[in-house]
Amino acid sequence: MAINYQTENRIFTLNTKHTTYQMQVDHYGFLLHLYYGAKISGNMDYLLTYYDRGFSGNPADVGNDRTYSMDALPQEYPVMGTGDYRSSALIIHNADGSDCCDLRYIGYQIRKGKYELKGLPAVYATEQEAETLEIVLEDAVSRIRVQLLYGVLEEDDIITRSAVITNCGDQTVVVQKAASACLDFITGDFDLLSFYGRHAMERNLQRAEIAHGKFVIESRRGTSSHQYNPAVIVAKKDTTEDAGSCYGMVFVYSGNFQCEAEKDQYGQTRVMMGLQDELFHYPLNQGEELIIPETILSCSKEGFGQLSVQFHRCIRDHICRGKYNKEIRPVLINSWEAAYFNFNGEMICKLAEEAAKLGMDLVVMDDGWFGKREDDNSGLGDWQVNEKKLGCTLGELIQKINAFGLKFGIWIEPEMVSEDSDFYREHPDWILQIPGRKPVYSRNQLVLDFSRVEVRKAVFSQICHVLDQGNVEYIKWDMNRSLAEAYSMEHNQGKVMYQYVLGVYDFLEKLMERYPEILIEGCSGGGGRFDAGMMYYTPQIWCSDNTDAIDRIKIQYGTSFFYPASVVGSHVSAIPNHQTGRSVSLHTRGVVAMAGTFGYELDPGKLTQEEKAEIKEQIAEYQKYAKLIQSGDYYRLSNPFLEEYAAWMFVSLDQKQVLLYVVMLEIHGNMTVNYVRLKGIIRDGVYQDVQSGRKYSGAALMEVGIPMPVEMGEYLSYRIELRLEEK
Repeated sequence: MAINYQTENRIFTLNTKHTTYQMQVDHYGFLLHLYYGAKISGNMDYLLTYYDRGFSGNPADVGNDRTYSMDALPQEYPVMGTGDYRSSALIIHNADGSDCCDLRYIGYQIRKGKYELKGLPAVYATEQEAETLEIVLEDAVSRIRVQLLYGVLEEDDIITRSAVITNCGDQTVVVQKAASACLDFITGDFDLLSFYGRHAMERNLQRAEIAHGKFVIESRRGTSSHQYNPAVIVAKKDTTEDAGSCYGMVFVYSGNFQCEAEKDQYGQTRVMMGLQDELFHYPLNQGEELIIPETILSCSKEGFGQLSVQFHRCIRDHICRGKYNKEIRPVLINSWEAAYFNFNGEMICKLAEEAAKLGMDLVVMDDGWFGKREDDNSGLGDWQVNEKKLGCTLGELIQKINAFGLKFGIWIEPEMVSEDSDFYREHPDWILQIPGRKPVYSRNQLVLDFSRVEVRKAVFSQICHVLDQGNVEYIKWDMNRSLAEAYSMEHNQGKVMYQYVLGVYDFLEKLMERYPEILIEGCSGGGGRFDAGMMYYTPQIWCSDNTDAIDRIKIQYGTSFFYPASVVGSHVSAIPNHQTGRSVSLHTRGVVAMAGTFGYELDPGKLTQEEKAEIKEQIAEYQKYAKLIQSGDYYRLSNPFLEEYAAWMFVSLDQKQVLLYVVMLEIHGNMTVNYVRLKGIIRDGVYQDVQSGRKYSGAALMEVGIPMPVEMGEYLSYRIELRLEEK
């Protein structure tokens, strides 16, 4: 069994294939954290130490024992009000005005399968793949009950954590802060790897020492945001890509989040992941509950590369759902950078005709097909087809596209509304807006209050009416601004941000149920909502609005620490690039885009015959390797922020097929040779270069690598396929 409970000393042990997680209920009913790391046997309660520490308080239960303090002991779910002055996972504001909660153990349950979270995305698994541990804690005075949920996916080295907070008392309380996971390390010096950015330059790696004090990354924007991704790595100081201990935490949520890391006065480290608390104060009446979004945990003693493989497999196999989770994704062309708002039905058909000749699978009609939508200042909310602009009905247009042998896709932005729209004029009270104050605008659009059922129903009805008009096989779901006004006409204001995200999830779940054959791609100005929560509904997400190949290398590098290539929306775009003005060869643009779901963001009618021929070859190449790219293990082979080249590779799960990609980022006079070392292959195997026939030992490829050609030219790129020689 993956989960074990020792009755005599009340120790819980969670074992995965390579890791152990252990905790103990002590004599006073406190749930103490003992260990998380490489797999061990035996009990780790000997690690707990007790000393008389000045200014660290002692609970009344211990009497005159000054050596016992929650301010120094490692805990599973620390709360405010027990004498622990470090960051709290839970803060309860009681009816008497106090901020206090004293959680004590009252019971547990172990069951087969993985727990589910009502209304929230979460890791899923069969009864054969996972086990669940539920530990129940309660405050004896307020009767606040917390169910700590642990999901263990033994073969995948994954442990998930969530918490359900229930008011079992008879007075209303307010949840002021709530996390789903806390990791307490009693010893060790750590770095925190986080991923910061901005619109069009997301998920840049930042590595900083966890020093005395507190380091926080968070979002207050109503989405997980371009600025910080809700995923971090806690790493020992000497951890590299290939060696050392590290711990990953991924928040399965698409709204405001908060990750805190602090080293305390005794050199202990605490890292927590949960809901952002500044715009959050959630009332719980008698019998009501609050479910905290899940955090996925994984641990590796073999560096960041192995940790990434574990998260990739988890997200690919236990987060993403639907028809296209396992199926090869269609190669698409999107109308946005080809035409922006300046298109009609004839132009879309021309785009489809050219795309079909090149071997593409899908044409996407982006923003501008509905209402009075000639630019981004009007029309959002009026989800009626502009047949005058298209010159035909949507059904007729789709039939024309299908006649070319292509699938048809469409862009929507259901959460938004323009003031210049019939929808807003009919329902001006359906937006998020503080009464008596003028709204905050962004992209000249307002946010619909998706926390309200009637708002979602009205938008859903319009969208379904559109989708029912023809054979729509793809949706691009966009969301092009941050939330500013945390106010709803219906909900208590401290609930709005949380209920808004649940409303988005509810809408997406209903959309998936009604249209199970449609592939939904998420988007929020590109990567502004690139998180595991959205991946539960949209198995691919537009990685960034920045399609420049060289910038994308860096964006996709940071993205790869947690998220598999199969979820990364990545396209070849025109040059000079529309975001940077940079010109990069079509070959290199294709190499970079193949580290994702692959598609095009350009007008084929403006290409030369030579470029069209090259695109045909690109598409054939991608289709040849699509299964390996989508389901193989991905390895980073360089750091593009520090090295002269960018390199990455895909390895089939049986380690027999290898696909290596390299892009030269710098060129100098009398250039030195770069040797690219491979990973994840069989050391004592022999691999043959499919193109040249050259053979290499696996050990040589891993220890020394392959020398890259020294050639003149900017941003040259290479693809090398290797096959394991059969014995």
